[in-house]
Amino acid sequence: MIKRFMKHAPDDSSSSGALNDLSFLLIIFFIVIAGFNVNKGFLLNLPVKDKPRIVKTDDLMKCRLTADGSILVDDKSLTLDELRTAVSEKKAEWPNMTFLLLIDANTEYQHVVDIIYEIKQQKIENFSFRMEDSDV
Repeated sequence: MIKRFMKHAPDDSSSSGALNDLSFLLIIFFIVIAGFNVNKGFLLNLPVKDKPRIVKTDDLMKCRLTADGSILVDDKSLTLDELRTAVSEKKAEWPNMTFLLLIDANTEYQHVVDIIYEIKQQKIENFSFRMEDSDV
């Protein structure tokens, strides 16, 4: 008996389904394990609604931020470095101090961020801010 060798049709490139599935799974795997750099911004803990907090006036440090970016503490103009020193001195005196930032409505956002950053660097846990009208 004579056996004939028959040529098979070449494999179609679209029939490689297993490789497509594997490559898809690898892509998903690397996306899942990849570390994403997420900008968290400023994390602020909001007070609990049921427990009002009473702040002593001695523990309160008021800072006013004007529209032109000037920093006023006790009606005295300070630079950002002087504010840092004043906050650290106040924190040494009263460890549970609360920092109150009064912000003019026309103040540039970057000035506010700079002050919040300085307060965060000083590890002040009690921070409060309030927007004020520019008429005041």
